[in-house]
Amino acid sequence: MPAFNRFLLVFITLCLTACNGAPDGATERDAGTPVRAALATTGPASPLIEANGLVGAAEEMRLSFKTGGVIRRIPVQEGSRVRRGEVLAELELTEINAQVEQARQAAEKAERDLDRGERLHADQVISLETLQNLRTQAAVARAARDAARFNLGYSSIRAPSDGVVLRTLFEERELVPPGQPVVILGSSARGHVVRLSLADRDIVKLRLGDPARVTLDAYPGRELTGAISEVSSAADPRTGLFPAELRLDPASDLMLASGLVAKVRIEPTTARLSQLTHVPIASVVEGDRDRANVYVVEGAVARKREITVAFIEGEQVALTGGLKSGERVVTEGALYLQDGERIRIVTER
Repeated sequence: MPAFNRFLLVFITLCLTACNGAPDGATERDAGTPVRAALATTGPASPLIEANGLVGAAEEMRLSFKTGGVIRRIPVQEGSRVRRGEVLAELELTEINAQVEQARQAAEKAERDLDRGERLHADQVISLETLQNLRTQAAVARAARDAARFNLGYSSIRAPSDGVVLRTLFEERELVPPGQPVVILGSSARGHVVRLSLADRDIVKLRLGDPARVTLDAYPGRELTGAISEVSSAADPRTGLFPAELRLDPASDLMLASGLVAKVRIEPTTARLSQLTHVPIASVVEGDRDRANVYVVEGAVARKREITVAFIEGEQVALTGGLKSGERVVTEGALYLQDGERIRIVTER
């Protein structure tokens, strides 16, 4: 073999060896910067409403006596479970019984006077006007007797339904005025609610029936469901907040007590009526107020694009413009890219 041919063969062999021995890193760099990407999705057009509230019975009754007097006994304690018709408190009845007896005697006397007057009028001894006055007196006396008996019936407080005694506001032997609440009873017939106080920007988004998820500090790791049952149209003048009520779905395995602290996440109607494009928060770079940027995957290249941010909800960012659902955006590695840079997607979520 001529010397020149042998030299050419050796040269080609060395070149091939050098090419095959190139570092792996050089090949990866030529393929593009490794990044992770995710698809833009559709989601709610407004954020969830988050608030704290207190659990309570759906029906809380402030029970009182019809008449005032000295409390004779309160046979229940706070937290006691009671049945419908059970006695919760009683007044001393000495004075009330005396009033009933006085009214009964007055009514009986008026009836006797009326009977005598009817006979005298038949004999033309008294005038018709006198007889009519006797009839009126008898009717008034009967009404007074009925009122006294009615007051006697409401001189004891009985549970109007099954429930739990939430609070007792007086002690035995204390003097209570008429109509003053003595016992607060939480009825178990209508379940439990969470009472909330919301700002004006949140209350205007709510509608009756909006679904919600509730967590309780007393039961960590357990999530309850419910729906908005009451929305106030007037703010509390003391706080400037709007009261709202969330009815909890039954949870028979949990012992719910009034006063438990609840954390609530409500999905308002406005969130379900329309949708926006959502992207992972890791994909957003160079934010300035409601303006930011993302890198959109176009083939093997990352293109920088401006977006308009509506709100941030957890790990997601809702957009009002700049991106459509279904487009791919760079997540991990976006901070180190430049517009038009070649990329290699390592993992896509």
